[in-house]
Amino acid sequence: MITENGIITSANPSVAWVKTTRSGACEACASKESCGTGGSQKEIIVTVKNTLRVEKGDHVVIGLETRPMLFLTFFLYVFPIILLLIGAVIGNSLAPSFQMDPSLVSMAFGFSFFGLSFFIIRKKNTSLSKKEEYKPFLVRKKTSVISAGCSIS
Repeated sequence: MITENGIITSANPSVAWVKTTRSGACEACASKESCGTGGSQKEIIVTVKNTLRVEKGDHVVIGLETRPMLFLTFFLYVFPIILLLIGAVIGNSLAPSFQMDPSLVSMAFGFSFFGLSFFIIRKKNTSLSKKEEYKPFLVRKKTSVISAGCSIS
């Protein structure tokens, strides 16, 4: 499970808004500019279900399941490449039927399938964004917070 610390900026009985600071994992990520967290933005606001009855000012830990994130990573990065390769293989095998250069037909089919993958991803995005396992959730409310400048003897 991926977890992050945050502070409740606003809450009602059903929804809480959590302000969190981008972690070191965000800094090392190749997709940090395009994932929606904003490349130069240090703090982000995340909306979660208020399952722990948190209130404004509470310190919390929010979580995101790893398994759905692995599926999304595969779906966004590997799926288009697989379709590109499938299209290229199909184009290469159909080239003699069109009496055309196999490389040209492979390239045309490969790029067409690659484009089709983004259409499929766009359509699937709508249904996945509604599923709870792809949304962050409250893990626990922190009882005490130690300031970063303090040390415990």
